[in-house]
Amino acid sequence: QVQLVESGGGLVQAGGSLRLSCAASGRTFSSLHMGWFRQPPGKEREFVAAISWSGSSTDYADSVKGRFTIARDNAKNTVYLQMNSLKAEDTAVYYCAADRIRYYTLAGLWDYWGQGTQVTVSS
Repeated sequence: QVQLVESGGGLVQAGGSLRLSCAASGRTFSSLHMGWFRQPPGKEREFVAAISWSGSSTDYADSVKGRFTIARDNAKNTVYLQMNSLKAEDTAVYYCAADRIRYYTLAGLWDYWGQGTQVTVSS
């Protein structure tokens, strides 16, 4: 079993930055593929970014390419999402996800989820 705890959300003005963190426990973190998803109000959960267990491979949603960066620190059992140039449409609950096999852009395929952290971008 894997426990994921997100932090770093909050209220920020458009154009600002936030860094989300997701701390993992319960399984060897370095063997897990990690991802970030978000769920805007009244909408489905959507893919944001993912990173392979080694950090050598990443993927991003088109809507965040060039603005968001996913990174991991296997020594700290933590994955990060650096969010720059935030827009009002980035407002959502952001979730961390982990998987033992690979990373996916479909939310339903991931093994483990955190509880989420709210990000609100004011325009």
